Amino acid sequence: MSQEAIGSTERVDAETQYPLGLRPIATWSGGAQGSLVVGLLTCLAFGLVLLAARFLFPAEITLSITLLALLASLCGLIVAMLWWLVLGRELDQQPRRLAQQIQSDRSAIGPLAFISRFDAWLTPIRQAVQRTVGPLARRVDQVQAQCRELEIQVRVADAERKHIEGIVQSISDAVIVTDAFNEVALANQTAGEALRFDPAQAKHQPVEQIFHDAVLVRLIKDTRESGNVTNRRQAELQIGDANRMRTFHVTLSCVPNAQGEVAGVVTILHDITREREIGEMKSDFVSSVSHELRTPLSSIKAYVEMLVDGEANDEQTRAEFYNIIQSETNRLSRLIDNILNISRIESGIVKVQRETIALNQVVEEVIDVIQPQARAKRIIIKHHPDPAAHQVYADRDMIYQALLNLLINAVKYTLDDGEVVIDMAVHEQDRTVTIAVSDTGVGIPDDALPHLFKKFYRVSDHKNLAKGTGLGLNLVKHIVETVHGGSVRVDSQQGTGSTFRVSLPILASAPG
Repeated sequence: MSQEAIGSTERVDAETQYPLGLRPIATWSGGAQGSLVVGLLTCLAFGLVLLAARFLFPAEITLSITLLALLASLCGLIVAMLWWLVLGRELDQQPRRLAQQIQSDRSAIGPLAFISRFDAWLTPIRQAVQRTVGPLARRVDQVQAQCRELEIQVRVADAERKHIEGIVQSISDAVIVTDAFNEVALANQTAGEALRFDPAQAKHQPVEQIFHDAVLVRLIKDTRESGNVTNRRQAELQIGDANRMRTFHVTLSCVPNAQGEVAGVVTILHDITREREIGEMKSDFVSSVSHELRTPLSSIKAYVEMLVDGEANDEQTRAEFYNIIQSETNRLSRLIDNILNISRIESGIVKVQRETIALNQVVEEVIDVIQPQARAKRIIIKHHPDPAAHQVYADRDMIYQALLNLLINAVKYTLDDGEVVIDMAVHEQDRTVTIAVSDTGVGIPDDALPHLFKKFYRVSDHKNLAKGTGLGLNLVKHIVETVHGGSVRVDSQQGTGSTFRVSLPILASAPG
């Protein structure tokens, strides 16, 4: 092998290990700096030792020896600085030679081989960087994955929260959720309407500042302080003011956290006002029906017992007893019929047989039926029929029953020699016909007018004037308003008389 080949091989091997001539740079740089530092430190140390010896041993070390030593140190320092300057100049020229060498190497061995050689030199550096950066990169990836997972969990939790809020808002009962600090965490709109507060502004506010009912606040606090997550308390509260008092069935349950401790309280208020009113109405109804049935039955029973005991010795007395029994029986029959009719109408199972009827004709029939009772009290009944003779599409028997009840009351509560007037008027604007029944009777007190159409209600001052069940006007209201979509109104002045007005819709023709 030629000398040139051997030199080229050695150069390639050397450059493979230290490409781009970086080893000379490192060697020269380290030698220059080391020489300078060592020279400076040696001179400094030598000078300090001589000075110390001069002061410690002045007799042995003379001034000439000291000056000679210092001069030698100074010369060493100058030589070190010159050596550093020579190496520095060499370092300045080394990059230019390095660039020329890189250019010649790339031209001689080709770019691919050059890159491969350069990459081989960078491999240890890259591996060292990877060993340092690798764990950090993996940690960054883990943190990013955790962040993405947390973001997904937050979105899921937010969706679940909105879903729960939607469910709570859709509940018809009032729902209130309080936290461990007795502050409102969630409340639906029904609760806000029932307890008169704004659910949006009530969040994170103490319950005693939101709810004005002290009993409800006390129940919420006592339930939370009990610490029993399985405990469920129930109570009945009346909340409201003098104008409107509402009754609620309250259920309170504790909400546990992950540790099983009480984290809050869920309060549900179910409005049972209507149920209580219906219950009271049923009780009043049963009581009133029992009373109304007892009166005619007691009368019938008494006269039957007298007949059985033979106390009616003559035909006239027996005929009188029979008439009383018949009258009380008819009264009992009307009472039962009215109760059944009202019950059917309220339950919606009444069968309505609608047909086209002329109201003038129905009024005339009612007057013919009531005329004997009016003559007995010398009461004059006047009828002013409607000249247009409008017809309505209604149940004839029901309309007949409603008008009969009004005329019976008018005759019953009008004193002798009085007057009952029946007027009819048509209102083209709202397409209705109004039948007004006016009397010159005793009238109705103002405080009794709002209760006049209630079941079994009778004006206390009128109970001595005539017998009644208190169901006639209630049946009139149901027939006119519930069944036929009309209206019933009353105007009265005590001591002067009353006027009842029944309005029914006019139809041009029967449907179908």
